[in-house]
Amino acid sequence: MRRLGALCLTGILFLSGCVPNFEKDEEIVQDNVETQETAIVPNFQISEQYYRTVLPFKASESRGLVVNRISNRLDIDEFETGLMRLSQGTFSSDNYLFQDGQYLDKETITSWLQRKLTNEELSQLKEEEREEENAGLNPAPVKTGTLKEQNEASPIYLSHLLEQNYLKKDNEGKAELGGISIGLALNSVHYYNQEDGYPREYEIDDAEIEQQGKLMADIIINRIRSVEGLEDIPVVVALFKQEAKNSVVPGSFFALAEVSGKSNKVDKWSVVREDYYLLPSTDAQKDYRDDNTRMLNFKADIDEYFPNYTGVIGRGFYRDEQLTELTIDIPMQFYGKAEVVGFTQYLTGLIMEHFPNYISVKCYITSIDGPEAMIIREINEEEPYVHIYQ
Repeated sequence: MRRLGALCLTGILFLSGCVPNFEKDEEIVQDNVETQETAIVPNFQISEQYYRTVLPFKASESRGLVVNRISNRLDIDEFETGLMRLSQGTFSSDNYLFQDGQYLDKETITSWLQRKLTNEELSQLKEEEREEENAGLNPAPVKTGTLKEQNEASPIYLSHLLEQNYLKKDNEGKAELGGISIGLALNSVHYYNQEDGYPREYEIDDAEIEQQGKLMADIIINRIRSVEGLEDIPVVVALFKQEAKNSVVPGSFFALAEVSGKSNKVDKWSVVREDYYLLPSTDAQKDYRDDNTRMLNFKADIDEYFPNYTGVIGRGFYRDEQLTELTIDIPMQFYGKAEVVGFTQYLTGLIMEHFPNYISVKCYITSIDGPEAMIIREINEEEPYVHIYQ
């Protein structure tokens, strides 16, 4: 018998496979570069895929910078959570605690995201007896040729850099930095304006993105070794390809490296096989025909029985070319709560019928008034969790 939940959060926690433990939160002593501080670690962990976080929460000095540097909200979310997901391969959530980046401040990251200074700019600074570090990682602007040629010869590759800290706790209740992760968000499209202000864009080749990202990663690793407290800390560095501004699916990570505490460069890169696809779509039909067909059949069954249905947006997350998570958004026009209940029950049956249980499915039903219902069927679950908002 399928469950109609009244408490959304409770249902989600049970789906994650966790049994709440309400023991007292743990108190630890956190070793910093110059001081020791007492911190609290929540005893309850939502699931193994999430880290426990040190409290009180210490925001990074670069907090908020990601919003200004990455324009697609889907990219922002995936960049942050995806880096945390990849970090678990090195810094397990069983043994490490999460903390927002504390070592690279806003000024440092901002300077690294700039373009390199041209020879002319450096000469001008010297004449004016001004000292300015030439720390920009993006290429210096090309000044010759047409505006189109200049932008295509020197696009902005690196849009943002994210630091995450992972703390290791010892048997005496002390926690110290055990590793850091660095994410590089790389543009797949370079945007610029013509002389008359007309917007233009240049699509950057994948091989070029990868080459530039790996070159920048070596420079960054070398630089952070000079930061106090990071001289011999293991580092995970990952390269993220952003999608275009108007994309309805997020970008994805494509390369990952682990750097030991004794090294100041990347010795070996690993390929990350993660992708997001819009379902149904032409790309999905070409690369994953069976999954695309499932979604088309799912849509057809909804069309047959509900005239107020307006569309389905499916986003499939593929890992190693296997669909592992499907998120479905369905906007509807409803004329009463009974209609919401009937539609939700019907959708629940369709999800169980069309999508095998090795796929995690999250379906969100909305109207102009906001959320109406959600259906969540985790991997290998026999029954989904269903919640209708009151």
